[in-house]
Amino acid sequence: MLEEIGAYEAKTKLPEILRRVEAGEAFTITNRGKPIADVIPSRARDHLKAEAAIANILKAKKHRVSDEALNELRNSGRK
Repeated sequence: MLEEIGAYEAKTKLPEILRRVEAGEAFTITNRGKPIADVIPSRARDHLKAEAAIANILKAKKHRVSDEALNELRNSGRK
């Protein structure tokens, strides 16, 4: 169940509430005890993280190391 917050409290503590939502919490904003809105973490952020991870994987796959360079790296590490 979502934590309930009155509309006035939500207005006065919005920066704190947004930090908590960013950390994964969710809230129901009420007006005179009636649920009005749910504030939940955005799924867009997860989508952006996934896109960045995929881009990094694809970038890493494009970078090839020749066998000769790889052997040089191995040998230099054995000093």
